[in-house]
Amino acid sequence: MSDHARNTGPMLASPRCGARIRFGGSCRSPAVRGKQRCRMHGGTPGSGAPRGNQNARKHGRFTKDTIAERRQMQAMLGEVRKLLHEMK
Repeated sequence: MSDHARNTGPMLASPRCGARIRFGGSCRSPAVRGKQRCRMHGGTPGSGAPRGNQNARKHGRFTKDTIAERRQMQAMLGEVRKLLHEMK
């Protein structure tokens, strides 16, 4: 056994990562200096897509117009089902 005293005070006092983990809790890793996330959750310099990234093209599935259109279609399908049920 070592009688070496570790200086863990600064690390324990550092701010923690704000990311949520799979089980619903918070990540307990220390945040990168000047950021709110740890190195594993996007706090490292250069993480993320570069500006003007052409590979991150949007598909439009979750735009307001598309969501409204899907809701309208669901409402119409509900009316058709109700009409078919009344015809039986």
